[in-house]
Amino acid sequence: MRRARGEPGWLRGEPPPRWARLAPVLALLVLVLAQRATPGDVELGYFLAGLPPVAAFAYGAAGTAFFAALVLVLLGVPGIGVAHAQGADLATVAAVGLLSVVIAWVRRRRDAQLVSVRTVAEAAQLAVLPPLPGRVGPVRCAGLYRAAQRGTLIGGDLYDVRAGPYGVRALVGDVQGHGLAAVATVAALLGAFREAVLDDAELAAVAARLDRRLLADARAASVEHPELFATAVLLEFPPGLDLVRIVSCGHPPVLLLRGTAVEELAVVPGPPIGLGLGLAGPGPPVAAEVPVRPGDRLLLHTDGVTEARDAAGRFYPLADRVPAAEADPAGLVLAVWRDLVAFTGGGPRDDVALLVLSLDGPPQPSGDAGPATT
Repeated sequence: MRRARGEPGWLRGEPPPRWARLAPVLALLVLVLAQRATPGDVELGYFLAGLPPVAAFAYGAAGTAFFAALVLVLLGVPGIGVAHAQGADLATVAAVGLLSVVIAWVRRRRDAQLVSVRTVAEAAQLAVLPPLPGRVGPVRCAGLYRAAQRGTLIGGDLYDVRAGPYGVRALVGDVQGHGLAAVATVAALLGAFREAVLDDAELAAVAARLDRRLLADARAASVEHPELFATAVLLEFPPGLDLVRIVSCGHPPVLLLRGTAVEELAVVPGPPIGLGLGLAGPGPPVAAEVPVRPGDRLLLHTDGVTEARDAAGRFYPLADRVPAAEADPAGLVLAVWRDLVAFTGGGPRDDVALLVLSLDGPPQPSGDAGPATT
């Protein structure tokens, strides 16, 4: 099971760490040795009554019952020389042990249910946004996604790379809102994009299809969410051509990394527009054509990257800090993320999506196969 960022596995229903299972054993040994090393008029053995509740956090009902019984033996048998409890004291220790066993049993059941629920949730999220392959047709690709909402794999950002009859196409988008509330919109956009890769001959038509999807969903939405909005950038590597076509709908500019040089591709003149506002209103989007060479890398990102701030409130200057000398797409993505975490002192608080695309070798016709998970 994939672990959510910053969340210990043992709080998510996974087996507790080794130190948690060793804690009651070590505490037992320390208390017994301490009692034997202290004068007879100092009673430390009664601290043993706290061991069953501690064991309940790391062991099941049987393990907790063993600790409870062991404590009763140590306290109830005078010849052992740890402590000697009688009557009401032993009854109290037994009650604490019994309650600890019940707690351990309930915890194990809750952990099993939590694992089942999270497994289903993560499978559903991975079905919406599957991992990228290392290559789609002639294009090498690497992506990184970090959701702002703790315990989730996806939020309001999205990306995908697909091969179709018109070449390899990529999408990076950022929908209104973040967290689980935006997942339905993300799923709708990705579904429309994957259909358009196979059906629409023009990249502008792909953007128009995504826009119609959001408009249709907004009309069907409740009054609490009357408008759905997203920014997006679409890329297309046509078969047999040394260029990339780009359509941007209000999205942060794509960075072209050529050697150690970094260039922002400002491909849409005039005021930016976004998906969900009706592309036919201000005019249909125009696909810009940018020449590319083998080895060039295109870095796409969402505003969760460039709007991340450091302790002084300064925005992250991606174009100035990107390690352009890194030729491997996967290495470039990780290097940008590590630098972003260091810059912000722990990571941004918004959804973050990074996608690097590189034309590896001479362009060649691409097939219809979609991405496979790695």
